[in-house]
Amino acid sequence: MSKLVKQLEIDTLTKTFKGVRDMVLLSSVRVGSLLEYTSRKTLRDKKVRLQMVKNTLARKVFEGQGVKLDDKVWSGTTVVAWGADSIKDLSKAVDALLKDIAKKNPKDDKKFVVKTAVADGQAISLDMAMKMPTRLEAIGDILGMIMGPVSDIAGSLTGAASEVASQIKTLADRKEDAAPAPAA
Repeated sequence: MSKLVKQLEIDTLTKTFKGVRDMVLLSSVRVGSLLEYTSRKTLRDKKVRLQMVKNTLARKVFEGQGVKLDDKVWSGTTVVAWGADSIKDLSKAVDALLKDIAKKNPKDDKKFVVKTAVADGQAISLDMAMKMPTRLEAIGDILGMIMGPVSDIAGSLTGAASEVASQIKTLADRKEDAAPAPAA
């Protein structure tokens, strides 16, 4: 392959994977056209894209973006799955696809094998990626942590004030009961 062609392919891959920090790398072995079509269609419905890449070129592209992976990841065939809203959604979609393939045809269960998942440029296992919170879940957890102590403080401030107000009202009610009735 000439240098010009390699550079064109690197430029295309760089453009395709620009800003991609969450992905799942798969290995595919003897995948037929029907299985490939149904896999792509299933994942496309979940906003996940698949692309087979040449290892040496993909390694250069991802290292240029700050994603450093082990040498063993870049052996054999490599299919990159990316997209979805978060690494959790992406990992669940890929895992569901693999389980669906194994369920429909047990002979095809080893056609796609997960090499690794990448979350924000760091290699992690697929199981860990499925447990990571989505962006909205993380924001909700942070807000919950912030609102817990704030509500306790607000409760303690309003609790003392309401207690004093109820005591004043009780005293005022006693004075009204103790006052003599006006003569008629």
